Amino acid sequence: MNPEPTLTYVYAVVATTRELGALLADLRGVADAPVTLLTPDAQEGAGPAALAFVTSQVPDADWREQALKARFEDLDWLEVTARSHHHVIQALADHTTVLPLRMATLYQDGDRALAALREQHRTFADRLALLAHHTEYGVKAYIRPETDTAAADESPAPATTPAPAAGPGKAYLRARKAQHHAREDRYRQAAQAAERIAATAARHATHVVRHPTQTGPLTRGEAGENVLNDAYLVPEDEAETFRAAIRLAGEDLPGIRVEITGPWAPYSFAMPPPPPPSEPADEPGARS
Repeated sequence: MNPEPTLTYVYAVVATTRELGALLADLRGVADAPVTLLTPDAQEGAGPAALAFVTSQVPDADWREQALKARFEDLDWLEVTARSHHHVIQALADHTTVLPLRMATLYQDGDRALAALREQHRTFADRLALLAHHTEYGVKAYIRPETDTAAADESPAPATTPAPAAGPGKAYLRARKAQHHAREDRYRQAAQAAERIAATAARHATHVVRHPTQTGPLTRGEAGENVLNDAYLVPEDEAETFRAAIRLAGEDLPGIRVEITGPWAPYSFAMPPPPPPSEPADEPGARS
């Protein structure tokens, strides 16, 4: 009975070390598959700079392009797979420098994957050198939720000098206009505060990625509205100084909540996966 055809799933690029074998021995990845190192032949990649792909074998039938299109619409499957992918990346990041690749980076087989590793060796090595002894942190800023929505429907507080009497329609329009101007001022102040926090964070980081702010009803609520969503590559010996500086910068910003996340594997500073070398279009290659 022939074994079920498989594809090679690649999680990340790492520099090979003796410790990696022990680390991966009990690690399981997507589809609960064992995780292994895929390395070039000794004569091709000998020495301390030798690189390897961290891989699993996954069933061809479940991971081919047409099957993935349907699976990526299954939110439960997507969440489980993303968590499994991240689990492998984070396990590596806890012990070595790792260059994460996108979820569902696939090759037809190990030979195709190794060909891509050889083609991109210099690029991968340079990127790993950039990431060595650095960690990713996220910095987010939110406008704190207000209770002034209900207050906006109330009559404005009376002025010291009574205003000329106005009909209900004019009074309502005047209150709405005042609310609109107050909201504009609040957003302007929030944008200035966000830039102040970003400038502070950047002084302690080597690289910055400005992610789009998170929008939509699912991103609001108790957290407030997101006005800053950045990632910073921070030297490991600067991490405490980085966090302290951001906390200090956010202390005297009324109406703004600052959130620091991490340390993370450097997802924001990784690269897109390389195209598969000379591979037919109908076969799976590196893709996300």
